[in-house]
Amino acid sequence: MDIEPDGDMLAETENYFIWRSEGDDGSFVYHVELGGVSLHLTAEEWDELVTLLKSVA
Repeated sequence: MDIEPDGDMLAETENYFIWRSEGDDGSFVYHVELGGVSLHLTAEEWDELVTLLKSVA
């Protein structure tokens, strides 16, 4: 991807990527970039999404 996020890159493919940033309070926000769709999730929301995706794999 051409975007360089300010945080930790967690996973990347040719078209999609997931990265994590840390807020001032020490909490994490997970950013899921899927082409024209961006999701910004708290750590709790991220955990729930991962659980959901694992259930269909």
